[in-house]
Amino acid sequence: MYNNENKEYLMFAKEMAYEAGKIMKKYFLEDNGASYKYDQTIVTKADTEINRLLIDKVKEKFPTHSVDGEEEQFGKSDFVWVCDPVDGTAMYARHIPVAVFSLALVINGVSTIGVVYDPFTDNLYSAVKGCGAYRNDKKIFVNNIELDDMKSVSNMDMWPEAEYNLYDTIKELGKKTYFVGVGSVIRACMCVANGDFNLAIFPGTKHKNCDIAAAKVIVEEAGGKVTDLFGNEQRYDCSINGAVISNSLVHSEVIAVIKDNLENLK
Repeated sequence: MYNNENKEYLMFAKEMAYEAGKIMKKYFLEDNGASYKYDQTIVTKADTEINRLLIDKVKEKFPTHSVDGEEEQFGKSDFVWVCDPVDGTAMYARHIPVAVFSLALVINGVSTIGVVYDPFTDNLYSAVKGCGAYRNDKKIFVNNIELDDMKSVSNMDMWPEAEYNLYDTIKELGKKTYFVGVGSVIRACMCVANGDFNLAIFPGTKHKNCDIAAAKVIVEEAGGKVTDLFGNEQRYDCSINGAVISNSLVHSEVIAVIKDNLENLK
């Protein structure tokens, strides 16, 4: 519901997104201090600076809330600001402009407010649960394209250490849809919300709620569907069980293929 509280939360999230965008652009063409974390993923100055700024701002504005950032966390609350400061860091570190900032307010495990900002195109995606999804304040909707339509485009994210092996799933679904990997799952989710893609599949689990929390509310408010890899709802204030992000029309077919292929791996 678009009440006064939600308006305040959304305004805060949008303001934070624009601040994050300035930081992303500041380091983009400079030495961004890219280094590798313990899990061999890349982190840059922008990641840590944005995450720290969010914590400082939440402490000041909403002191009873907590922050679950990809790089740093603060507090414990039923109201959690879940953030991926720079999604697509591997591309960002190489000066390839596809990374985005993502922030969601998750209340009792439910994504309620979501913003995603692409500073390179100045596109701000936003949604409040129950109030529709927007890109730069213009309402957006998912498409109605089936997988086997020649216009079907889907995004895949896979890496060898992922808990779920989806290579066979991608191979099977790839007979119907054209798979790409844009380098940022959140950016790909916005393509689903905006009607450019009809599907994105994400095998992330541990602390990967940061990647899907904002996309959950934005895509679903645009008419799509977001579940775990098995078609179940899940909380977004803790680790997740992967994600299927779709235009809703293809969702059940994709889930069936995933279940079948994962069962065959046992």
